[in-house]
Amino acid sequence: MGDMTNSDFYSKNQRNESSHGGEFGCTMEELRSLMELRGTEAVVKIKETYGDTEAICRRLKTSPVEGLPGTAPDLEKRKQIFGQNFIPPKKPKTFLQLVWEALQDVTLIILEIAAIISLGLSFYHPPGEGNEGCATAQGGAEDEGEAEAGWIEGAAILLSVICVVLVTAFNDWSKEKQFRGLQSRIEQEQKFTVVRAGQVVQIPVAEIVVGDIAQVKYGDLLPADGLFIQGNDLKIDESSLTGESDQVRKSVDKDPMLLSGTHVMEGSGRMLVTAVGVNSQTGIIFTLLGAGGEEEEKKDKKAKQQDGAAAMEMQPLKSAEGGDADDRKKASMHKKEKSVLQGKLTKLAVQIGKAGLVMSAITVIILVLYFTVDTFVVNKKPWLPECTPVYVQYFVKFFIIGVTVLVVAVPEGLPLAVTISLAYSVKKMMKDNNLVRHLDACETMGNATAICSDKTGTLTTNRMTVVQAYVGDVHYKEIPDPSSINTKTMELLINAIAINSAYTTKILPPEKEGALPRQVGNKTECGLLGFVLDLKQDYEPVRSQMPEEKLYKVYTFNSVRKSMSTVIKLPDESFRMYSKGASEIVLKKCCKILNGAGEPRVFRPRDRDEMVKKVIEPMACDGLRTICVAYRDFPSSPEPDWDNENDILNELTCICVVGIEDPVRPEVPEAIRKCQRAGITVRMVTGDNINTARAIAIKCGIIHPGEDFLCLEGKEFNRRIRNEKGEIEQERIDKIWPKLRVLARSSPTDKHTLVKGIIDSTHTEQRQVVAVTGDGTNDGPALKKADVGFAMGIAGTDVAKEASDIILTDDNFSSIVKAVMWGRNVYDSISKFLQFQLTVNVVAVIVAFTGACITQDSPLKAVQMLWVNLIMDTFASLALATEPPTETLLLRKPYGRNKPLISRTMMKNILGHAVYQLALIFTLLFVGEKMFQIDSGRNAPLHSPPSEHYTIIFNTFVMMQLFNEINARKIHGERNVFDGIFRNPIFCTIVLGTFAIQIVIVQFGGKPFSCSPLQLDQWMWCIFIGLGELVWGQVIATIPTSRLKFLKEAGRLTQKEEIPEEELNEDVEEIDHAERELRRGQILWFRGLNRIQTQIEVVNTFKSGASFQGALRRQSSVTSQSQDVANLSSPSRVSLSNALSSPTSLPPAAAGHPRREGVP
Repeated sequence: MGDMTNSDFYSKNQRNESSHGGEFGCTMEELRSLMELRGTEAVVKIKETYGDTEAICRRLKTSPVEGLPGTAPDLEKRKQIFGQNFIPPKKPKTFLQLVWEALQDVTLIILEIAAIISLGLSFYHPPGEGNEGCATAQGGAEDEGEAEAGWIEGAAILLSVICVVLVTAFNDWSKEKQFRGLQSRIEQEQKFTVVRAGQVVQIPVAEIVVGDIAQVKYGDLLPADGLFIQGNDLKIDESSLTGESDQVRKSVDKDPMLLSGTHVMEGSGRMLVTAVGVNSQTGIIFTLLGAGGEEEEKKDKKAKQQDGAAAMEMQPLKSAEGGDADDRKKASMHKKEKSVLQGKLTKLAVQIGKAGLVMSAITVIILVLYFTVDTFVVNKKPWLPECTPVYVQYFVKFFIIGVTVLVVAVPEGLPLAVTISLAYSVKKMMKDNNLVRHLDACETMGNATAICSDKTGTLTTNRMTVVQAYVGDVHYKEIPDPSSINTKTMELLINAIAINSAYTTKILPPEKEGALPRQVGNKTECGLLGFVLDLKQDYEPVRSQMPEEKLYKVYTFNSVRKSMSTVIKLPDESFRMYSKGASEIVLKKCCKILNGAGEPRVFRPRDRDEMVKKVIEPMACDGLRTICVAYRDFPSSPEPDWDNENDILNELTCICVVGIEDPVRPEVPEAIRKCQRAGITVRMVTGDNINTARAIAIKCGIIHPGEDFLCLEGKEFNRRIRNEKGEIEQERIDKIWPKLRVLARSSPTDKHTLVKGIIDSTHTEQRQVVAVTGDGTNDGPALKKADVGFAMGIAGTDVAKEASDIILTDDNFSSIVKAVMWGRNVYDSISKFLQFQLTVNVVAVIVAFTGACITQDSPLKAVQMLWVNLIMDTFASLALATEPPTETLLLRKPYGRNKPLISRTMMKNILGHAVYQLALIFTLLFVGEKMFQIDSGRNAPLHSPPSEHYTIIFNTFVMMQLFNEINARKIHGERNVFDGIFRNPIFCTIVLGTFAIQIVIVQFGGKPFSCSPLQLDQWMWCIFIGLGELVWGQVIATIPTSRLKFLKEAGRLTQKEEIPEEELNEDVEEIDHAERELRRGQILWFRGLNRIQTQIEVVNTFKSGASFQGALRRQSSVTSQSQDVANLSSPSRVSLSNALSSPTSLPPAAAGHPRREGVP
């Protein structure tokens, strides 16, 4: 792995250890073997060997409360002895390796061979050369000077091959570099909370050392192995290592082992870090993979893909932010079909490749037959042995012409265009606050038809403030005056809020003068603490009096309880429990309420109903979240049974109910209007009460009064979609989802059910493409199930980010609209490129083919064809793929899965322009010499000098392409093709640059390019004919497409071809249809294809350093999604491909790579 294989890494660590072993009370080996134990075994071992966790802390010279002193020499020493918290990545491919891979392209190999044969023959002067008997088909023996120049064509072909290879390799290389940059950016952002010198600090994950005291909380992904030393109600999902989906409860005396790569699902606490990097459990498994990697590499050589550029180097410990989720996705989420665009391109490419192959074969056959018939039959020349080389030379020339036809026919620029377009979009999307983790998500977003959004933080600002309160029988419409509240009530209220909230939640002074105070931690709790400050009180003294270690028991908030409670021991040994939570839930458990004098009075169900009507519903209808704060006292003996939650969380006394406002973000209503105009339905899925949700939905514009829509609560939704047996039925969901706009009081499972229901629905003729936003750990399943998952960059937990495709770095809904715009832009860029490229293809192939058949020589020479190929592939893909998106993209409906890649309008443009170009080129070919009064270039002998005639044809051809490139900027039949052209400097540069190079080639290209310098008036004619393209474009735009019913569309995906789910689970079936056809011989274009597939699928491999833990986690995350378990084969399969993967260069999962089972 990387420069230092893991075995070296180990031995180095071992040596260090033996020398420094004495400095700490335990060696790395001991700690490593300790971490391999689980549960009770581990507890026993700790007792026997060390005594308790405190003793281990002492041996590691750290304090459970203060943490490490954090001095540089101490940290350095720890890193030397116990290792660093990162796993050495794999080396990136060198430029030379990339060049070598680019050379593997079949077409290029054919060209190289042809060029070498041609070179060899030009240096070989056979004795029969002068023999009149050897027919040079067109008579006219060449003069001596020309014979010397025979090598030029071969050399020129080789040179152009080198150009193509370097361009390809450079592209891959820069792609990889960009990607690593993005990766490291994600890594640096990944921080973890530790205690050093008594201060709570956030440090990058790689800085964590053995002996650190780390604070773990709900939603964290553990970055290292450690021992649990203190905390409450900590539950961990260890499925990534064990495959068991049940959450494991951790406690100091029963199971204190915390392992890297596992997820905290509930609770909080502190852990002592005992193993990092390659010595942690995840690291060890990685190492095994790394060691196993060498043998596998040999086996996998055959399956190796051309484009294995950048390994996605995610250190597994760093939230494995990059890759893991990815393969997990590919392996377990069989519902993700190939991305729409990719499916369409694959199909189109195969069709074009076939056509090209057939054309080139026919060209060669016709040329060879014509030559043999003409020479041996018509002229009755005998085949003389000394003439063989001459004939062979002709055959080589014909072969080269055939190959050039093929080269031009195959759109190898297509993968390049896709890559460039996606890479460019991803780079620009960073500026629009979208951090794209899976490239194809970018393009899928353009097809989105539905967005299921969270409310808090996405549609709203996530700055919670208490604006109404009900205290002591009075409903205050604004913050009450502190003097109007009874002192007993006030004291209870402040204690209840300060103690019963995470101590990591604080309100800090503003960073700038005049700004709002900063809210840190859980925003709802911040709102409550803010309420305390607004009452001119302070929560800090209460907290310092009752530090976190003294809390007797904490019931942390989770999606089932929807409340949080904390038990403390009072000075008289009795217990008091403070509780807070969603008002309708907590009020049901209250039997008393504090009156104006601060005395509890009886609170009956009918009082509650009245309160709901008079207080809670009015608050909710103003769009406020209502939170109830309550308490309960317990006697000291007998001590209550704290594990019996139902009895404990009951008979509470209500202190107050507050209404918290979370204002709608100012830019959201506009963004939602844009979505609706673009044909995207926005649905709000929230845990809030239905009145609050409805009020916010109206403010956002998700629902408009008087429309026919549904707002449901989770319970009601479940009742409607399940049959008598309680099973979910698709047709029941189909009755609901089209009208559903708001789902309130919903659980994460409801969100998942809704998303799955919409995706699986066959209710509409197009399959719905669903985007989902989420921030909590519990949103994971829905984020994974969706076609595009957006995680919140600021408020999101690691688990949510891990399951997502795009991270919104500013948590803002309007960034999603930008993503839609970019996604549609990618699709349009590809279409523009196709429209341009196919016109060139059609024309070049027909010209070469007919030219060869009629005049025995292609009017466009091999080198010229390669140049045209370079313009239309590489340059045009750069120019057309970097068009910036415009707001107009949001004015149309999504394309959907069955819309063909090449629409009728595009087909009309392609054929229309092809007709114009062919008409002119054939005119020039057959009567050009008369028009320009020059010698005819037709029927020239083998090594004759280039003619002006053919140069004019070549030049005109290129000029027409250049002007047609401007036409190609519009694909929906718009009139103004220059619209916004100056907003794209790349486009202008490329068009002008190509023009300049063309001048150089024609005037000074000479023999290698088969060009003869032209006069100014000839140039003018060429440019004039080129300009005609723009005029002709207007003519074509005038013809109504609706009249041209006969035009076929191409590149559509039919329903049949979306591969059925079962197939994707079978290894055997991993060959996609296109590849099956290609087996028959059109491998030629494969490299391109792979590249697209690869670009679009970031498949990560274990070796690339990322996903081991992903693999393991995958296995489990699959099992843990109970809904989907039914469709999975059990241990879920993990596809391992050897190619290292980068966002833009990954081996198609389809290539039927050797697969191996998930590891443990």
